[in-house]
Amino acid sequence: GSDGTHGQGVSSFYPQGRRGTNPGGRDETLRSSAERKMLVREVALVGNPNSGKTSVFNALTGLRHKTANYPGVTVEKRTGTIRLPCTGETVSVVDLPGTYSLLPRSMDEEIVHNVLFGIQSGVPRPDLVVAVIDSTNFERNMYLATQVMGVGLPVVLALNMKDLAREAGIRIDCAALEKELNCHCVETAGHRSEGIRELKRLIEDALARPEDSCPFPVANIDYPEQVRSEIRALIPAFRAVCSIPGLDEDSEILRLLADTKMVSPFFKRTPGGDALKGSISEARIRMVEKGIDYLSQEAEERYRFIDKLCSRVLSRSETTGLSFSERLDRVLTHPLLGLLIFTGVMAVLFQAIFYWAQIPMDWLAGCVHVFGEIVEKILPEGQLKNLFVDGILAGVGNVIIFLPQIFILFFFIGFFEDSGYMARAAFVLDRIMKRVGLNGKAFLPLLSSFACAVPGILSTRTIEDRKDRLATILVAPLMTCSARLPIYTLMIGAFIPSAGIFGFFNLQGTVLLTMYLLSIAFGLGMAFLFRKSLLKGRSTPFIFELPPYRIPNFRNILLTVWDNAKEFLWRAGTLIFFASIILWFLVSYPRASQDQVAFGSLDRPVLEATVSSSEAIAHSFAGRAGRFLEPAIRPLGFDWKIGVGIIGSFAAREVFISTLAIVYNVETGEDQGTVGLIRNMKGEISEKTGKSVYTPLVAVSLMVFYVLGCPCMSTLAVIRRETGSWIWPVFVLGYTNALAWLAAFITYQGGKLLGLGG
Repeated sequence: GSDGTHGQGVSSFYPQGRRGTNPGGRDETLRSSAERKMLVREVALVGNPNSGKTSVFNALTGLRHKTANYPGVTVEKRTGTIRLPCTGETVSVVDLPGTYSLLPRSMDEEIVHNVLFGIQSGVPRPDLVVAVIDSTNFERNMYLATQVMGVGLPVVLALNMKDLAREAGIRIDCAALEKELNCHCVETAGHRSEGIRELKRLIEDALARPEDSCPFPVANIDYPEQVRSEIRALIPAFRAVCSIPGLDEDSEILRLLADTKMVSPFFKRTPGGDALKGSISEARIRMVEKGIDYLSQEAEERYRFIDKLCSRVLSRSETTGLSFSERLDRVLTHPLLGLLIFTGVMAVLFQAIFYWAQIPMDWLAGCVHVFGEIVEKILPEGQLKNLFVDGILAGVGNVIIFLPQIFILFFFIGFFEDSGYMARAAFVLDRIMKRVGLNGKAFLPLLSSFACAVPGILSTRTIEDRKDRLATILVAPLMTCSARLPIYTLMIGAFIPSAGIFGFFNLQGTVLLTMYLLSIAFGLGMAFLFRKSLLKGRSTPFIFELPPYRIPNFRNILLTVWDNAKEFLWRAGTLIFFASIILWFLVSYPRASQDQVAFGSLDRPVLEATVSSSEAIAHSFAGRAGRFLEPAIRPLGFDWKIGVGIIGSFAAREVFISTLAIVYNVETGEDQGTVGLIRNMKGEISEKTGKSVYTPLVAVSLMVFYVLGCPCMSTLAVIRRETGSWIWPVFVLGYTNALAWLAAFITYQGGKLLGLGG
């Protein structure tokens, strides 16, 4: 800080011993050395978005990582463990959200800031920071890295993407950089796991240093004297809320001056926060009178420092002409060609989902069928057998067979992200996003919602503007998540013919693509409507970084795919398992013999029939609910059994398949699996019309309904947590289902008018 304690290269205090430190100045008693050795020490990974930080994290931890949320907020926390090479000590590693600065404007930036300063609730201050730097964008990445060097913690620099930097003719002198900044430095290529062993060794070396001899990294920023005088006047008020050895107080105070919305956690700390606010406001007035731009002061001086640093440690070879990446970007980011290529890529993806997954899906269906036969032979006749065969196995089994499609979907998403194409897609679609009033940053949350709306909504925390963020949250449930995929697959496979189109595409894959495009169109349309009415206002500018193209690391992609597959299986093994039991009970009880008084119209032979009879199901709890809903959904071409499925799918959309499987298997008692379910659906005859319940038009109407409707309880719960109000989840529940009913009504009734059947 301004008292000269920062930047001397040596400190008499090692931050590792201050795991219990309160930056407000009230320090807890330091633990003994023996007690500290028993603690699992923390290493934090920080870096810009697209710096390859997560690839480094995956390479360090492998499969030994888990995902949770930070206490009290919905920001995702990824933690893992590594074993140090020499001592064998297990160290915890946390992958902090990507950020460009320590100025806490968004939720992600606030988490990074608070963790490094030790003021994040329920999270210990790290013992060491690994700053991951994209070597191909060294100057810009060093902005955050030099800020991190000023938080009073040991730092190791990981110069990532060294292979791409060398291809671009960029050379960084690690030895000179270590000498300039007084910290360890190593070149890595996280997507290839290169340099990871050396990085572990440097982490071990930094953690092994004695507490009284660990030097703080050096990033001295030479601020003008007029600025320093204002900083010195603010130091007493600042130290009342934060006192950390080795902290670069000058820079942190300048970030507080630039925080015009007063959102920094230090302004909220008591005692001292209100006094700091007042002092900062007065300093801003004085600086404006002196002609000092307090908003850009830190950035200007820090980049001046970085320019001098680069002149000593970085060199570039002469290059002529456009690079391969630049030539490729001329095509992939072209306003027209880029959009056509993106549409073609999506078409290939959905064709692959339908055809590549068919063989493993058939194999899984066979396994479920064989397992069902075994269970039928083992269990004695009775309700327990019915529960296992017609309830649990029919419900869970008919969902897990869609696992191969989930694998393919997430593999493609991981491939696009790892190769660098995903950022180009965001750039191309930004032009469309602007037209509907959304910030370009909304693309990635909406894209994430194609996997699941929950992480998509959580990722909106990177959007600074409140109205932009809320508009994105409100339309995220309209994106076709992976939970809808089993419904589409069932309906398309059963009722859409496998016909060729133009000799290149198949009708089934084209219909699947149409459902996704329909969800995008409705999502963007509703966003436009919200931004012109409920959330009227100007959209904020979109600043986005295009990462370099790189060969994807298939190991990391498969790890990501497996994580998502485990999540899908967990849902099948818990939510759908219990939902299947509940649904089986609801379609099985009250049994027909118990309805004799209530439904005297039935003859005794019917009353004593098995639960598989249509009348028995109709008079069950589930049947009553479906019949109650039937008048509202009959104009859409749906009967009461589909109504039962719609009610169940509010828990999770996959439960719709489970519900149909339970309803039809209970009714017929036939074989398990999708083949049996499809046969039963095709044979279903309407009680009122005497015609088939399911036709291609009904199937399309049902898919259109699920494109828009039935947001699951998890989605609504996360909207409640993100917005802090029940108003918005109730609004989402209402408008999505109203929109779904209207779209399905137009589809079905319009199809009938056109003579398409129904």
